[in-house]
Amino acid sequence: MKSRLHHFALLFVASLASPILAQENKTPKTADSSLAIPSTDEGLPGSGPIRRYDWFQKLWLSKRLKWKDQIDAQQGSLVFFGDSITQGWGDDFKSKFPGAKLANRGISGDTTRGMLIRLEQDVLSLRPSGIVMLMGTNDLEEQAEPETIANNLGLILARIKMHDPKLPVVLCLVFPSSESKKRPASKIQEINKLYLAKVKGDPQVTVIDTWSLFASPEGDAQSEEFPDLLHPNDRGYQKWSMALIPILETLRLVPPNDKPASTIPEGFKPLFNGRDLTGWCLRPTPEADRAARQRWMDRDPKGVAWPLVEKLTDLQGLTSSPDGRYIAQSGRIIVTTPAEGRRIQQLWTIEEFAKDFEFRIEFRATPNADSGVFLRGKQLQCRDYLLAGPYKSLTMYKPQDWNELVVVVKNKSARCTCNGELLEEVFSLPESGPIGLEGDRGQVEYRNLWIKVGN
Repeated sequence: MKSRLHHFALLFVASLASPILAQENKTPKTADSSLAIPSTDEGLPGSGPIRRYDWFQKLWLSKRLKWKDQIDAQQGSLVFFGDSITQGWGDDFKSKFPGAKLANRGISGDTTRGMLIRLEQDVLSLRPSGIVMLMGTNDLEEQAEPETIANNLGLILARIKMHDPKLPVVLCLVFPSSESKKRPASKIQEINKLYLAKVKGDPQVTVIDTWSLFASPEGDAQSEEFPDLLHPNDRGYQKWSMALIPILETLRLVPPNDKPASTIPEGFKPLFNGRDLTGWCLRPTPEADRAARQRWMDRDPKGVAWPLVEKLTDLQGLTSSPDGRYIAQSGRIIVTTPAEGRRIQQLWTIEEFAKDFEFRIEFRATPNADSGVFLRGKQLQCRDYLLAGPYKSLTMYKPQDWNELVVVVKNKSARCTCNGELLEEVFSLPESGPIGLEGDRGQVEYRNLWIKVGN
């Protein structure tokens, strides 16, 4: 197996080099001729369209000549890699990621195959700390099939793995556009489905659901954020940055730009010390969940991962659960994005609560993320509410930002609010049980977990 992988690696590197060599044979030798678009597709890696319009060839070369001179200065940068939507960040990234070392490697009009060809020189030569990728929309305009586009993504990821199998990659799903732009919703959704299948189970790649973030109910771009139905305006870039920041902070690619509160409300005690998972545990999977898991597996064996827990695991002093799904970092308990796409798990307090209590907790969810807060063992959905529901009509909810849940429990009933807005007036609970945090899809972070228990 290793010999086959080694053979593939050699062939792949050779395929990336061959167009450069061919170009040098066909043009006068200059120091930068290798940065121009190859004149033909012969010998090029990947498949599908490579644009050779005059404007594009000039832009491609001018960008790459500029970047060649920046290689030494931009070593170790977080690289944004893509087409015009990525180029639109500008070199200052609209001041959205303060304190981070960044490099923009977006070229307007580029396709996935074009990105594959320039990956080595433009991106990997920087020895990046991480890569944020958005690609595929221009392939559609050139009438490439979704399978071709997804296969090019696979080749890009294969080359990144050859460079560094632990290099973090953040993959943004293709943004919605419009059939009038030769980018119908059905084709974009098909590409995104293939992208998800391509990276399923790969812990090196974190996917952000940027399609759901922007899509109208019909699946198209909205003019308030995409005036030309293709490129985001400042409002669109603001939403994109807020979707990216939680993931980039968790991967330690950008510094946290906020801090948990330092003062505990009077009468409350913390359920999380801000440093590690002391006071928390993994509890054995109850019989009801085992039965639900089996029903799910019977319907769709590959649709969701649902690990069983056989014995209680105390996480005292640890900053991570054994599989890394739950981590304590920057004053937060972070439920990380599962590589499988969906993975059902729970983290529990060791302490159980039979008396009346008031519980406060702040959370932040990536687009379309799904989690939950367990109250005495019963789940209150805690999600990216406006996309994932069930409380889609909330007016005070702040997407991809911090929100506060307040739960007041009296006897066996809870009143639950989000930012002061009612979620549940009467939420029936068991007589006693622990507090828990569920993981399903996407990333959800929790901070400022405080509880006041009655007498």
